[in-house]
Amino acid sequence: MKRLFALLLTLALSLSLTACGSGSAGGSGAASSNPDSGSQNTQTDLPPVEITNVSYDPTRELYAAYSELFAAHWLEETGQEVTVINSHGGSGKQALEVANGLEADVVTLALEGDVQAVADAGLIEDGFTAEFPLDSSPYTSTIVFLVRSGNPKEILDWDDLLRDDVGIITPNPKTSGGACWNYLAAWYYFEQQGLSEDAIIENMRTIYSHVLVLDSGARGATTSFVENGQGDVLLAWENEAFLSLDEYPGEYEIVIPSVSILCQPTVALVDEVADDRGTRDVATEFLNYLYSDEAQRLEAQNYYRPSTESVYTEFVYDTDSKTITAIPEDGKWIVDDIELTNIDHFGGWAEAKAKHFADGGLFDSIYEG
Repeated sequence: MKRLFALLLTLALSLSLTACGSGSAGGSGAASSNPDSGSQNTQTDLPPVEITNVSYDPTRELYAAYSELFAAHWLEETGQEVTVINSHGGSGKQALEVANGLEADVVTLALEGDVQAVADAGLIEDGFTAEFPLDSSPYTSTIVFLVRSGNPKEILDWDDLLRDDVGIITPNPKTSGGACWNYLAAWYYFEQQGLSEDAIIENMRTIYSHVLVLDSGARGATTSFVENGQGDVLLAWENEAFLSLDEYPGEYEIVIPSVSILCQPTVALVDEVADDRGTRDVATEFLNYLYSDEAQRLEAQNYYRPSTESVYTEFVYDTDSKTITAIPEDGKWIVDDIELTNIDHFGGWAEAKAKHFADGGLFDSIYEG
């Protein structure tokens, strides 16, 4: 009888905690705006929980650090230990893996279009871009050039990629979200030069004829350029380029082109998996907490542009130079003086994917032609 009573008491406490968690981590914009609000829960007899975050290539360092930060936050708030399993790869490939059965409680992918592929498989509910603030994009990035020290080929802007003596490293837009951003940034540059679409396509065909390695993901492309010594320029996520400066001081430089694109990685709860595994509360808070000041500073320290303006301004680098040869000693690295287009210029991800990246789209004709 005592054992039955104890079991019923434990169940009642567990249900009470779950109800509490649903109210504070429900994923609404209001809840996300203050992820640290609410009283602490000192319940300590909850069993440990595990969630899986499926992300894209260059977020390895970020989510290794963030998972520890979040675990401490969740333990303090609920008394429950959480382990986060992080999976990384080319964003498009990762989306396909989740759609085909890789269990993910959350996805933190390189672009909205890849998350939409998971939603199209019936795993994510409609309206995921409105579930968290800023179109469910807690941090942003942009595309820059990484060149070897001294910039021996004098690569300064997108039109330099047209030269026959320049070898380019960039991943494959069919499997990598970062590669899609690279492609669109180049396309936008040639648009800004007043070229017709036919002329832009010819320039894009020339650029991709100079690509030496078309890796499946952004991290693989970085490895080809940095570790394997291939190519003269890497078209890179901003954070990948800064990590290379950090890890190989004096060997590389970042060149900021005249125009680029605002990359908005998208996060989403994988509703079907989270509900099936009973992890909705902790998985939702995992994404909510990305907007906290603590997490925003961690994102900036990993060379992602934070979405909170006050944190963003802490990391703005006051420089007129478009070449960065070393990480500034004060940790300020964001070059704010750059013209950035965004995906809306291309009609949103559905339109951009259909025109440029779908099977039989413009990229296929450019690369295969």
